[in-house]
Amino acid sequence: MSVPPRFLDRTTPPHIATLILMAGISTLALNVFLPSLPGMADFFEADYRLLQLSVALYLAVNAVLQILLGPISDKLGRRPVILAGTAVFVLASVGCALATSEWVFLAFRMVQATIVVAMVLSRAIVRDMVPQDQAASMIGYVTMGMAVVPMIGPAFGGLLDEQFGWQSNFWLLAIMGAMLFALVWKDLGETAAKSTLTMGAQFREYPQLFRSPRFWGYSMASALSSGSFFAYLGGAPYVGDHVFGLAPAEVGLYFGAPAIGYFAGNFLSGRFSVRVGVNPMVLWGTIINAVGISLNLALFYMGHGSALSFFGLMIFMGLGNGMVIPNATAGALSVRPHLAGTASGLSGALMIGGGAALSALAGLMLTEGSGAFPLLWIMLITAILAVGTILFVMQRGARLARS
Repeated sequence: MSVPPRFLDRTTPPHIATLILMAGISTLALNVFLPSLPGMADFFEADYRLLQLSVALYLAVNAVLQILLGPISDKLGRRPVILAGTAVFVLASVGCALATSEWVFLAFRMVQATIVVAMVLSRAIVRDMVPQDQAASMIGYVTMGMAVVPMIGPAFGGLLDEQFGWQSNFWLLAIMGAMLFALVWKDLGETAAKSTLTMGAQFREYPQLFRSPRFWGYSMASALSSGSFFAYLGGAPYVGDHVFGLAPAEVGLYFGAPAIGYFAGNFLSGRFSVRVGVNPMVLWGTIINAVGISLNLALFYMGHGSALSFFGLMIFMGLGNGMVIPNATAGALSVRPHLAGTASGLSGALMIGGGAALSALAGLMLTEGSGAFPLLWIMLITAILAVGTILFVMQRGARLARS
């Protein structure tokens, strides 16, 4: 960072706006079409649970790609991997829009997961440039800007659906993917020193991370805390449509509530991570997440649950995750700085892989008579486990400091 970034000049470090857009389009691809899921099930004459797999399968492929992309980007560099993944994403988005059967749609939807390169490597690029606490702060600001996307994405997607049909969401993604490709081409130079190891040797570096309790602690804190969000992704459209009877545009409007909290949590991370430190920020984030979900569940047991309370209290989940994810990610990437891409991919795979399972589980457990209870219980259990994980990491750190 000794050379100040100049926008659209790839001989200098990338502009923060480029990193925000790289992370943002990954989020948009995940959630913009969610209000359309019930209508897509009608269009394809398929069961809702089958179409809901468009979230779980996307996340599963996403997780596998992250394991591969980290070492590949450490070896080949960030720039070529991002450009290749973005190009494939554009083609897959067009395929989704033109799909005439649910199986063709799901196939292209899985290929769309290549856009994960933009999210994963935006974090690795930050760690390429700055040290741990400053990386947590910068990642916080990057994801704060990114949080605007899920805030408006589902609402905009619901409106597009009502005006032009569900296919318009995927045409939007294709256009934005092409624009991102052009932006990365112009603004993003190479930030990583290419590894001298062979590709096989690069993958054999994984045991260095596997043997690190700090890496596992940070990664699992992030994975478990965000697990409540991924369960929400899989179950909230069903709850909005079948439990509360909301229209797609209404589901989209309510659905963005966690992003309000996520925006605030990212701001707190950007402002205070350097001063407070990574571990306390993660701890307080996991606690806020768990408390918010507990209040939501309690209201339903008392018979006062409503669309407003269900979605509104998800702001606390977003706030907690906005504090946890940037700080836990910076911690995981700092265990072995020379393996930042590999660490970003592996920690992201743990988070997204767990998210895929929880998203699918939420879809399976929600039935006509279940209400929102199965979803909220899944979210609460993962949130409580996240608190326990970061407490374990902090206690281990204290023991090591005393020894």
